[in-house]
Amino acid sequence: MSKPKICTPTPIIKKDIKKAIEGYSKVWESEESIFEEMCFCILTPQSSAKQADKVIKQLKEKNLLEKGTAKEKEPYCKNVRFFRTKAKRLEEAQQKFPKNKLKKILIENGLPLNPLKAREFLVKEVNGYGLKEASHFLRNIGFGKEIAILDRHILKNLVKCKVIESVPKNLSKKTYLEIEEKMKGFCKRNKIPFNELDLIFWSNETGEVFK
Repeated sequence: MSKPKICTPTPIIKKDIKKAIEGYSKVWESEESIFEEMCFCILTPQSSAKQADKVIKQLKEKNLLEKGTAKEKEPYCKNVRFFRTKAKRLEEAQQKFPKNKLKKILIENGLPLNPLKAREFLVKEVNGYGLKEASHFLRNIGFGKEIAILDRHILKNLVKCKVIESVPKNLSKKTYLEIEEKMKGFCKRNKIPFNELDLIFWSNETGEVFK
C-alpha cells in the first residue's frame, strides 16, 4: 500500500520540517526559550499559533512575558481568544514556573528521558494545559518523538488517512491515548517519523511550516 498523498511533503517542505525539528531540540538549551514556549502553548487553545506568536512577541517587546500582572499583560493578549483568562494563566505560570527554575522542574518530573511522565506532570500543574497543549509544549522544546498533538486539524487529517473513522466529539484522556497509539502505528507502517506527521499535514494545507 502506497503512502497517502497528504503524508508526502514536497522536497522543499521536507527540508523545512527537518529544520524546524532541529530548531525545537535547540530550545532545550535556553531557559528563556523554554519559558517562552510554555507561555506560547498557554495562549494557543482555540486560537491560531500565529496569533499566539504575535502575543508572545508583543509581551517580550514590553518586557512583560516573564514579569508583570495579568492586568498589565491583557492589552497585549487581545490577539487570542479569552485573553483575560490567558493573561491570568501567564501570570500564574511566571510565578509557579520561573524562567530560571523551569528546566530544573521539568528534569525533576521526567525530562529528558521520560516525556510521557513530564506530560502528565504538565497537564496536572499548568493551568490551561490538557494533553494537547502539554504535547505541543514538549514537541516545541525537542521532546516530540513519542507524543501527538491532537487538535481538530490533525484529527481531520487522520480521518482522511483512515487512521480513525471520525473526529471524536469529546476527546477524553482514554480516547486521546488510543488515537495517539493508532497514529504511531500508521507512522510505523508508512515509515513516517512520528514527530513530523503533524507538520506534514499542516504544511501540505498551508504551504508552510509553523510551530
